[in-house]
Amino acid sequence: MNRKELSRKIIDTCLEMTRLGLNQGTAGNISVRYQDGMLITPSGMPYEKMTEDDIVYVDKDGHFEQGKVPSSEWQFHQAVYQVRPELNAVVHNHAINCTGVSILNKSIPAIHYMIAVTGTNKVPCVPYATFGTWQLAEYVKEGFKESKAILLQHHGMIAAEVNLEKALWVAHEVEVLATLYLKLLATTPDVPVLSDEEIKVVLGKFSTYGLRVEEKTACPCC
Repeated sequence: MNRKELSRKIIDTCLEMTRLGLNQGTAGNISVRYQDGMLITPSGMPYEKMTEDDIVYVDKDGHFEQGKVPSSEWQFHQAVYQVRPELNAVVHNHAINCTGVSILNKSIPAIHYMIAVTGTNKVPCVPYATFGTWQLAEYVKEGFKESKAILLQHHGMIAAEVNLEKALWVAHEVEVLATLYLKLLATTPDVPVLSDEEIKVVLGKFSTYGLRVEEKTACPCC
């Protein structure tokens, strides 16, 4: 896929992210791995006004195109690509329920088998740091050593996968898990969770099925 096509897919994914209710205004950002760096949404531009020419290329050293300003969060996108070379797309948003859990400074445990979309048994919450800083990028890097989705304390969430469709799917599933978790926390502080052994079984099944994007399958068990 050439640059223009990838840029169009980034914009379309941004619009879909808003349609799904995962983001508000210009708060989120999306990138894809490209050449020796990445293509990423520009800073502060409404998704509906973006064109392919507005998407910014940032190289592996953090240099970007003259006359363009990438998202202020480009450092943590770069951090994800550095620590997870098998992942090619990153989605960040301020989904309401994920953000709510992050404010409580809680990781989402294995309350449902769909936690396996993260590749592990939880969605970890990394410590707070000011947006757009290298400190936040370092926290993100540590979080992604564990999981393909994390919460950012007092901020939001990040999900990554092999392509944009799968990254958005993971983000959506994590927001559903966050919604369930908040509802459960309202009833009991001791929320039941699945065992590590069961999650290992589910992870094995996910490796076989995964997300079949071409069939628009939302759940690997279907």
